[in-house]
Amino acid sequence: MSSFTATAAVSRRWVSGNHTHPPLSSSQSSDLSYSCSLPMTSRAQRKLNVSSALHTHPALHFPKKPTNSPAIVVNPQTKESDSKQMNMFQRAAAAALDAAEGFLVSHERQHPLPKTADPSVQIAGNFAPVNEQPLRRNLPVVGKIPDSIKGVYVRNGANPLHEPVTGHHFFDGDGMVHAVKVENGSASYACRFTQTNRFIQERQLGRPVFPKAIGELHGHTGIARLMLFYARAAAGLVDPAHGTGVANAGLVYFNNRLLAMSEDDLPYQVRITPGGDLKTVGRYDFDGQLESTMIAHPKVDPESGEMFALSYDVVSKPYLKYFRFSPDGTKSPDIEINLDQPTMMHDFAITENFVVVPDQQVVFKLQEMIRGGSPVIYDKEKVARFGILNKYAADSSEIKWIEAPDCFCFHLWNAWEEPETEEVVVIGSCMTPPDSIFNESDENLKSVLSEIRLNLRTGESTRRPIISDGEEQVNLEAGMVNRNMLGRKTKFAYLALAEPWPKVSGFAKVDLETGEVEKHLYGENRYGGEPLFLPGDENNGVEDDGHILCFVHDEMTWKSELQIVNAVSLEVEATVKLPSRVPYGFHGTFIGANDLAKQV
Repeated sequence: MSSFTATAAVSRRWVSGNHTHPPLSSSQSSDLSYSCSLPMTSRAQRKLNVSSALHTHPALHFPKKPTNSPAIVVNPQTKESDSKQMNMFQRAAAAALDAAEGFLVSHERQHPLPKTADPSVQIAGNFAPVNEQPLRRNLPVVGKIPDSIKGVYVRNGANPLHEPVTGHHFFDGDGMVHAVKVENGSASYACRFTQTNRFIQERQLGRPVFPKAIGELHGHTGIARLMLFYARAAAGLVDPAHGTGVANAGLVYFNNRLLAMSEDDLPYQVRITPGGDLKTVGRYDFDGQLESTMIAHPKVDPESGEMFALSYDVVSKPYLKYFRFSPDGTKSPDIEINLDQPTMMHDFAITENFVVVPDQQVVFKLQEMIRGGSPVIYDKEKVARFGILNKYAADSSEIKWIEAPDCFCFHLWNAWEEPETEEVVVIGSCMTPPDSIFNESDENLKSVLSEIRLNLRTGESTRRPIISDGEEQVNLEAGMVNRNMLGRKTKFAYLALAEPWPKVSGFAKVDLETGEVEKHLYGENRYGGEPLFLPGDENNGVEDDGHILCFVHDEMTWKSELQIVNAVSLEVEATVKLPSRVPYGFHGTFIGANDLAKQV
């Protein structure tokens, strides 16, 4: 039968471990119920008894449907048609490819999945997805929201629309933006899927068909999945031409637009309505100027208002390109940066005059799939290095490479220049093992906040842990500095306490000069994500004047909230009680009321 019409509704409950939890209320269980459309292949329903490495809530459920209310799309070109007619060739191709996929799935399920691709581990507990939440106003507030906070806090995350058929990594999920709007001391909340090209097609099909870059593309079965997808595209059953990304990682507000990003596609513009709801506008190419993917961590210079970005390619040269946008959205020409092999560059840094490009040891080797492995590997023979390039260089001929052995930073928090020593100082969290996020490892992950000094005169580097006391060393991942000082010397960084990994038990305010650490802990069985530092009065010269915003989830009561914490005292000033669960997610930003008024 047709891949567009032959689906079977299957309900499954995943149970992990023998933990006791309070019963869920009807409102809590409503966003945990599960029903998913899967291809009609002959397989028996089953329960999985899994001891989850995440130690999260044992029941893994998916929403019965992607939304309780119609999602809003303002660009009519992104709406799928109500029905899709297939010719005889397409119907035959769909039936054959569905049968081939059924055989592939049956084969895959005969082999255990690594934890890095096992859905019962990767999206268990509060890593599991939720339904869209229509706008809810006048939420309960404990304490008083500071008068200075006016605008919308938005945070991105992975929220798979459909239950994974086989392998799934947490990074593979569809993008969902959560928004809390604050106005006159009152708060509202909504969350919506970002309606990517991939999301729209899979919603219409009723099942996942696009390959999952991390969870599925391993070994020979990964190659088979790619071949299936390309065959479906060749037959006109799916359309990858307008993007295959999930837009689930970063958010940036630039040129009066909120952009949702993942490094495998162009950004997607998401509009915030006057009431605080979210609408997907569509894939945004900067009026035809952007023709390649863009990483999820572009940098906006706080003084010039320009945005700087990278784009990497895992298949063909040039493997890396650098470009920038003027404040009005005008793009510069691409600058091709020569690399010997495709390298993962999830993040980079800027200073007042330079861009800092990390060329590290996590690389893409697609040929590893032929050997039965993952295409994302840790290349132990490669020496990590940083490239320093003038922001306004016409080409990459003047880039200066400085080696920094055994240094892998998934995120870089800031960088600045120190002319007296001719050094560029980079602040990042150095992660070991470098590929532990993507490939299973027996070694415990460590993420050490580090100062890396790159000497432009000698071409040498040094690296030291900022927290010098080994007993005080903690995993610090996801966070930021005062965004009004990005690219300039900062004293403080605000980073997630990623313990017990991969959960976040609180956040740390770290003095980058002394290594002193102040912690704000969420409490027993309470976890969050990235802390967002919202600057206060930028004219008073006090770097840490402001507030820290963070979503927090209680795994005992199964309720979520937004905490607003004074950045100087680390005392909670207000807590916004949210109407539905907020899964653990990725990165966010805050859009002030004045900027929001200029949104296009």
